[in-house]
This record gives sequence, structure tokens and C-alpha cells, in this order.
Amino acid sequence: MASTTRAADLASASPSGKTFLGHPRGLATLFMTEMWERFSYYGMRALLIYYLVSGGADAAVGSQGGGLAKSAALATAVYSVYVSMVYLMAYPGGWFGDRVWGARKTVAIAGFVIMSGHIALAVPGSAAFFAGLFLVAIGSGLLKANISTMVGHLYNGPDDPRRDGGFTVFYMSINLGAFAAPFIIGTIGKEYNWHLGFGLAAVGMAFGLVQFLLGSRHLSAKSSVVPNPLKPEETKNLLVKGGLVVLGIVAFYAAVVGLGYYTLNWALVPLTIAGLLIPVVVLTRIKRDKDLTAGEQSKMSAYIWFFAAAAIFWMIYDQGGSTLSLFADKKTADNLFGFGFSATWYQSLNPLFVMALAPVFAFLWLWLSRRNKEPNTIVKFSIGLTLIGASFFLFILPMTMADGGTKVSPLWLVSIYLVQTVGELCLSPVGLSVTTKMAPQKYASQMMGVWFLAVTAGDCTTSLLSLAGVNLDGTTIIAVQAALAVLAGFAVYTYRKKVQALMGDVH
Repeated sequence: MASTTRAADLASASPSGKTFLGHPRGLATLFMTEMWERFSYYGMRALLIYYLVSGGADAAVGSQGGGLAKSAALATAVYSVYVSMVYLMAYPGGWFGDRVWGARKTVAIAGFVIMSGHIALAVPGSAAFFAGLFLVAIGSGLLKANISTMVGHLYNGPDDPRRDGGFTVFYMSINLGAFAAPFIIGTIGKEYNWHLGFGLAAVGMAFGLVQFLLGSRHLSAKSSVVPNPLKPEETKNLLVKGGLVVLGIVAFYAAVVGLGYYTLNWALVPLTIAGLLIPVVVLTRIKRDKDLTAGEQSKMSAYIWFFAAAAIFWMIYDQGGSTLSLFADKKTADNLFGFGFSATWYQSLNPLFVMALAPVFAFLWLWLSRRNKEPNTIVKFSIGLTLIGASFFLFILPMTMADGGTKVSPLWLVSIYLVQTVGELCLSPVGLSVTTKMAPQKYASQMMGVWFLAVTAGDCTTSLLSLAGVNLDGTTIIAVQAALAVLAGFAVYTYRKKVQALMGDVH
């Protein structure tokens, strides 16, 4: 997505007049903020599943103790619910930016909430741990929805020729932070001290927050504006309704705890069900909106296909941090060619592959387009689904080899993460693009949050399976998930002409 720079636009888009790689100086502020936030998030996430099982029967032999000693099934459910809540919170996060605080203030508050969450995680004890996860999920959702909006504010509208290039540079910050975190936070936390690792995540977010506050003067003035502020009567109504909901929830859980019935499932099950129902409710509400034109209605019908496909994709893909991570620790050799390493390092493979392969794919699609051979959006989705399914079919081989206690070569997992990343590059960027193209005008600013709800739905499906007692590290369930993804890919491809007809002028 390379673009040229128009020097005459720089002063109007960047208050300081300075540039960063030919882009407005504010891009450097947002780049560093996002990099440090992703560093803290992915570092903590690399530790999460291991800390949950540490000290229990499902932890690897000889691994560090001191964790929460949960079963692999419960740990996977917690992990999946947590990831789903991060993406679920992106939906109301955009609303807060649009109607309450503005993007700039929302990101600043989000950074502080995330840092507080990591500090809580650094405190021993399950109560502090789950409070920390709650804060990080809320903060990450608030930040995710607004920081990309602020990147867009740096440019002179959607036709600014530097805009695509600016988002490409910004995208690299995500992968740089995600790549470095498992090496630093992951190694220190898993191999030496869990809470020191979580504490390093807090330090990383602190760096990001300080960078953001000091560099805010370089951001566009539009980022401080509340585009559609709440009216006084709306604010009062929301405070009353919100207060009643909170009081109801507090009273209910106080009663459950007081009666001695509370277990972790009392929190996980409602969150999982909510994560499955909310995407359905949101899509139904948009689809049934009578203000939509016939063309917009048709595009929303087509979009449901993409949404369902994406949910299946993320259901498998996000197990890279749970099911695959547990396999890496227990059944995969911890050295390659005589070089030892922590199992958390596998979490660096995806961002490494993305940084290496994204330019290749950008060139490939352009090369095919010039020859009128580029696959359309529907075909790319079917390829992505087929590849994510193929990665789990591939996973069955090392799982079978490790049944007798043999530790398999790390190259098996490297291959699986590589196949998944190629699938991601076929589906994820295309999904973001098609979401913006097919969004009804009325919901233009909300549809990106709707796209993130596909991740919520996928992860909550994984959580539901875990809570139902399904053994997600068994070859049968892995094969079932793989077959589901491949069949979904085949269905999308088979009905491509029908879906394309519903898409109208979008290709």
C-alpha cells in the first residue's frame, strides 16, 4: 500500500509542520504509543495461559510454579473470554470517542486504565489477577477503537495520497511491539517470575502513555473534538440506566458470593453468552433498520457471510495463544539446533511472518491485478478459511507423534504458525477493507467495531466449548474444527456468485 507524499499538505495536517518518514509528525506519536501498548498487551498475553495452568496438573513438567493451577480447559476458557472482551470493548470504545471524550482524551484514559491493569496483574493473588484482566480488556478496547481514527485525522481526507502509506507505517508499530514482547516480557515472566513479567508490561504501557502525552501537541486538532456529543437528557438517561444495570449486577453477584455458590464459571458463562449474543443482536439491528436503502440492505446480507466466515477463522486462529501454546510447553522440544528458548517465543512468529510477508502479498495482489487475475474478496476469504483449517489438519501430525511422550520438533509449530499467518494475510486486511466498503452510510463509523465483533464471536465459541468440557487439545476436536473451516471456505467459494450479486458494486 505504498503512497507518495504531497509536501504541500504537511503543514495543514501536522500542527508542528514536522514530518515523520514523510508523514505528519503526529504519526510518530501514535506509532510509539501503539508499539508500547502492543508490547505490553502481547507480552502479558504470552504469559497468560502459562500462568493460569502453572502449579496444576496441566502445566509442563519442570515449569515454574506459583500460578493459579487451573485446568487446561478452564485456562483456555479464561484466555478466550479475555481476548473476546478486548475486541468486544472496541465497539463501545468507538462510541465513547465519538460521543463522550473525543479520540485523544479517550486514548489517554485508556492508556492509564491499561497500565493500572498490568500493575494489578503484577500483584500476587487471583483477585488482583482477574481485576487486572478486566482493566486491560476495557482499556485495550477503548484504545483500539480510537487510535486508528486519530491516524486518519492526520491526513486531508480519504483522498490524501499519503493516507494508505501512513496506515501501513502505523501497522508496523503493532507488529514491532508484538514481536519484541514475547522475547522480553515472556521470557522473564515465564522462566523467572510471573509478576515481574506482568510488571514489565506495566512499564511498557507507561512508556507508551508518557510518549502519547508528550507528543499530543503534534496531533490533529480534530482528535480533541467530540464529533457527536451527548445531549444533557441523553447523558442523564444513560447514567440512570447504566447505574441501575451496575447495581443489579453487583447485587446479584453479592448474593451469589454470600450464599457460597460463586465459582469462576459464574463470571465466564455470562460473558461467553454475551459475547455470542451481542454480535447477533448488533447485526440484526443494522440489517432490520428501515432507514437503510435497498442496496445497503443487500450489502448487509452479503456482509453476514463474511462475518460468519471471519468468526470461524478467529475461533481457530486465536488458539495460537492457548491450545498451541500449551502444546508448545508440554510436548515440543525447547531447543533447536542446540539453542534453547522459552515457549513464549512462539508468539513472536506471527508478527515476524506478517512483517516479512505483508509486502510480498501487497506486491502479489498488485501483480495479479495488472493481469486481471487477482482473486476477488470472496475468493480471498475462502483461501483464508481453507488455510486456517489446513493449519489444524497439520497440527494433528505432531499431536499424534507426541502421544507416546515424545517431544516433537519446534519446526512443526513454526510451520503451523506460518500457514495461519498466510491465511490471516488473505482474510484479515481484506475483511477490514470490505467492511469499510459495504458499511451503510448511517453506520459508517460503527462498522469497524462490528468487524471486531467477529473476533469476539469466534473466541467465545472456543470458550463455550471449553466450559462445556470439550478437550480442545484432543485430535478429534482439532480435526472437527479444521474440517469446519475448510467446509466453510468451500461454501463461501461455492456461493461466491450469489454473494457477489448481493455486494452490488463492491468487488
